[in-house]
Amino acid sequence: MEKAVILAGTFDTKGEEYGYVRSLFEELGIPTILIDTGTNAPSITPTITAGQVAAAAGYDIETLRAEADRGKAVKAMMEGLKIIVPALYQGGVVAGMVGLGGSGGTSILTPAMRKLPFGVPKIMVSTMAGGNVAPYVGNSDMIMIPSIVDIAGLNKISRVVFRGAVQAMSGLLGCTSSLSEDQYPDKPRIAATMYGVTTPCVMEARRLLEERGYEVIIFHASGNGGRTMEQLIDAGAFCGVLDITTTEWCDELYGGIMAAGTDRSEAAARNHIPQVVSVGAMDMVTFGPPETVPDHYKDRNLYPHNPMVTIMRTNVEENIALGKKLAEKLNLAQDNTILLLPMKGVSAVDAQGKVFYGPEEDKALFETLKEHVDTSRIPVLELNCHINDKEFPWSAAMLLLEMIEK
Repeated sequence: MEKAVILAGTFDTKGEEYGYVRSLFEELGIPTILIDTGTNAPSITPTITAGQVAAAAGYDIETLRAEADRGKAVKAMMEGLKIIVPALYQGGVVAGMVGLGGSGGTSILTPAMRKLPFGVPKIMVSTMAGGNVAPYVGNSDMIMIPSIVDIAGLNKISRVVFRGAVQAMSGLLGCTSSLSEDQYPDKPRIAATMYGVTTPCVMEARRLLEERGYEVIIFHASGNGGRTMEQLIDAGAFCGVLDITTTEWCDELYGGIMAAGTDRSEAAARNHIPQVVSVGAMDMVTFGPPETVPDHYKDRNLYPHNPMVTIMRTNVEENIALGKKLAEKLNLAQDNTILLLPMKGVSAVDAQGKVFYGPEEDKALFETLKEHVDTSRIPVLELNCHINDKEFPWSAAMLLLEMIEK
């Protein structure tokens, strides 16, 4: 059998992106092996299914789906992929491996990449590549490429990054062919911020805005994502900002690994760009593996988001300080700014029955914002729903469009 490049990842949420990358390899005449590590129905047909990956590590895919435990699912897929990828290499069919992912996907894929021998090309396009990559790369010769934007659909920026990764793999394999020029329409662009726990909200807002003819560029709220978005706003890249996920302030104030710096949340105000801002994932501070959590936080409500990421629930005192800080930044705006609050929860794990459900903590955040935001210039709107309920992204998208198109 001819050697092929492994494309492994979550085909339920990132099938569009993997389909595009596969088509680029096909254009170059390089065969691919598609391995699905998602736990839901894939949007493209894999060579090796998620069920096979889970089974390799002794898990049942239907049980994982029913339990809906993200941490357990990530662990299962990581362990299964670490078995399957070396077996394929021993079978003589692996030329290299390419992965696309956020924090969860990167945690699943890179341990398997490290199982490939030195000299076998391995490229990880990741939202985590702008920070400390040592836990992912280890002692391997893996190449990590910053995704610049979140891996959440195809857009003008992500296509450039993906094409670069494919060309890099092609060069490492000694292929002399080159890709044809990319033809992609130029549309007015909107920036949006997203985290895994706000994905349903942001993806629904993206769908609504793209139906109206806009291109939505999504940034992973990973520190590097927020910094990059602020830089591009200053460069005039966007006509509007949907800053749904402001969790980077939690890390900035409380020592997490995804802080975006003290000038986060300033660029849209400085440039008078219309923005709808919310408090997505402000229920959590993000740390690395469990052993890296500072000692003074060890007795807090901690949850393993994936093997490389541990999140800590913010408490009432912290949420008061967070509210004051976000209000301070919002008050820099003279116009074109709306704050939208989801009264029934700010993330997927801050909902009734979930591990970070905290009505009192959320109330402290909301009340502080209402007290300190200058409402004479900046409307503060409350929605009696969860941030991932469809009512919320619909309202956010329509409010932003109203400001952009007035």
